[in-house]
Order: sequence, then structure tokens, then C-alpha cells
Amino acid sequence: MTENSDPHSAAVTQPPHPVALVTGAARGIGMAIATHFLQTGYRVALLDWDGPGLQTTTRQLSAMGEVLALEADVGQPDAVATAVGQISNTWGRLDALVNNAGVAVFKPIGDTTFADWQAVMASNLNGPFLCTQACVPLMLASGGGAVVNIASISGLRASTLRVAYGTSKAALIHLTKQQAVELGNAGIRVNAVAPGPVDTAMAKLVHTPAIRADYHDTIPLNRYGTPEEIAAVVGFLCSPAASYINGQVLAVDGGFDAAGVGLPTLRRNP
Repeated sequence: MTENSDPHSAAVTQPPHPVALVTGAARGIGMAIATHFLQTGYRVALLDWDGPGLQTTTRQLSAMGEVLALEADVGQPDAVATAVGQISNTWGRLDALVNNAGVAVFKPIGDTTFADWQAVMASNLNGPFLCTQACVPLMLASGGGAVVNIASISGLRASTLRVAYGTSKAALIHLTKQQAVELGNAGIRVNAVAPGPVDTAMAKLVHTPAIRADYHDTIPLNRYGTPEEIAAVVGFLCSPAASYINGQVLAVDGGFDAAGVGLPTLRRNP
């Protein structure tokens, strides 16, 4: 039997499946992003600080492919380093990082405590900084990769009740550009996605009927986005199809950023 006729030779020469790390992966947008990666042939590390939720999601997604559950707080340097070490020990490579984990505090400026501010910054800004720093050596060891930071439309336009959240996302957008400029030289592209209103379970809990009606009136597409729509954009930015895109912020918002000054219900009741 010649080498070319060996039925096992093709499998031997196949490149390894790429690996993605998604933070805040236990639910919502993070879970949708992890699902998209699995559907496109990735092995996926799921990181979240919600242990029970993480285990539930891991069981659900394991039927689709190889997953690794990592319980960690992205705002804690040691926890992040340990999690990335587990990826290295398990798969020996990392091709994509999605910094999705984040928290929100929606309060008037005068009611936002310093503890609120610190908690939001720890997850939304420190987390992407720490995770990217920890992942870069592993990415470089396997030839480079892509990072996508999940920002928000609130980082592009100020709006009521979002002094901590909006500021953290605006800072994350600038962090994205800083990372893109330096890491691009080494072969790691960094971009940001800024979702508008997305129809997650959390949004359904906290958005009143009046707020939902305002969003529908203000967004040119007249609807909320879906987690799957955000995931598709993230997947594109991590793919070879986006190989010359670096340091960009893509608003996935149905045209919301282009269309006015904010929600009347919130502006009337600051």
C-alpha cells in the first residue's frame, strides 16, 4: 500500500481544530458565541464565574464538540492565569479569545457608589486587559490569532443611567485600539463588537414594556437583535475572512447609533 493510499494518512495530516476561549459563556451572548464556534469546528473553553450555570451550559454544549469548563473571575489575575494554563495543558494552543464577560449597574450618577463603579470596571475593563495579557503568549506559540472585545453601543453614545457601564465600554473600545496597534505587529488582530439592544433573558427581565417600545421606535430595523446575530459577527471577525481587519469597532445595533438621542422613557425619568 502506498503512502497516498493509506486510509489513515489524511487524518494524520489534518491540521488541529482551532481553539477559542469565550468569557461570560454560561448564558446569553457568550453562550451563543460558544455555540457558533463549536458549529464552525472549534474546540471551546467556556469561562464564567457562575459555577452552576457554567456546568449546565457545559453539559448542553458538550454534545456539539470539545468543551472545557473554566470557573473563574476575569477581574482576578491569578484566576485568569490559572484558567489559561488549563487551556494550554489541555489543548496546547489558542486561536481566538472573546472577552464577553461583563456586569452592568444602571443607576443615576448620584446613586452610583464607588463600589458599583469598581465592580463594573473590574469585569468590563480589567477583565479584557487581564485575559488578553494572559492569552497572548499561548496565541503566539500557535502562530497568532484574533481577539474580539464585546463592548456596547453605550460605549459609543452616552445614555441615561449608564455612567459606570458606558464609561467602562468606552474605555474598552480604546483598549481595543491600543491592543490592535501593538499586538497586530505580532500577528494577533484585535477588534470590538458594540451590540445594541439584544433580546437576552436579562433584557427581558430589566427592560420594561415602555423601554422596549422606545427601542423599537428608535432602532431603524424596529426590533432587538438576537444573541445569534452577535455571535455571527464575532465568528466573522475571528475568521480568515477578516484577516485584514484590525483595531475596528463594529456596531451591531440595527442602526440605533445612527438614529437619535436616546430613549424618551429614560430621559423623562432620570
